[in-house]
Amino acid sequence: MFPVAFDYVPARSLDEALAALAERGGDARVLAGGQSLIPAMKYRLMRPAVLVDINRIEELSYITASDGELRVGALTRDFALETAAPVRSGYALLSDVCDVVADPVVRQLGTVVGSLCQNDPSGDWPVAALAARASVVVRGKGGVRTVPIDEFLVDSFTTAVEDGELALEVRFPTPGPRTSGAFIKMERKVGDFATCSAGVSLTLGPDGTIVTAGVALGASGPIALRVAGAERLLCGSKPTPELVRAAADEARKAADPASDTRGTAEYKKELAGVLAARALSVALGRLGVEGL
Repeated sequence: MFPVAFDYVPARSLDEALAALAERGGDARVLAGGQSLIPAMKYRLMRPAVLVDINRIEELSYITASDGELRVGALTRDFALETAAPVRSGYALLSDVCDVVADPVVRQLGTVVGSLCQNDPSGDWPVAALAARASVVVRGKGGVRTVPIDEFLVDSFTTAVEDGELALEVRFPTPGPRTSGAFIKMERKVGDFATCSAGVSLTLGPDGTIVTAGVALGASGPIALRVAGAERLLCGSKPTPELVRAAADEARKAADPASDTRGTAEYKKELAGVLAARALSVALGRLGVEGL
């Protein structure tokens, strides 16, 4: 199929893009990588009246580390994050996602911020963003605001970005020396959306106690899901096999997947617990905790 007719605005500056978005409001969609938007338009699942193309705005393509955060611009491609030395050396959770998100061809065009704005329930980046407690910077005619990821991900394919606004960047907290994470994904084939996925971020105190924990699931509900019950169990406890199993059980209980061609709801629910346990074990292993 072909998309319905639409207007096209090749924005050459941030101000031009924001002006076009403000003028067209809810009729406009932003085109960055287009790896989800264009197929949806071809199937007429999305019918924007105008596309605002931001690919010429080079200032939106960057990866910078400052003030305890990794800042990833709206035009930063997946492959750029995948090959960034700071990410490979210091952001285990993000590095894991880079290895499995979509496929190498899609990663050449797909963007991290675009994936968050798409907010597909089976997407990988929303899971990592939840586990890492990221935030998204949004700009519109009312100014610039920073939205915590839990507030940014509103519902399936819906975010806190309002009509006339543009998501400028995502910010991931820089892991400390006793912080690590992991992302595990089950997929039918390379490049497929997740049957289920799990992301975790953990910080250990000087005595080996878990002091902060982020646990999230993908393809386990209408949006990526924070497993608050698991986080509460983990924080203040020392890692043991029993603790990992209990946290994984919280993930299994929290998961609310739907049956589809990738598996039944019951299968996915069990898989959520299995993948959460694996992600926790990998993250703890990276922190020097063995035998889990």
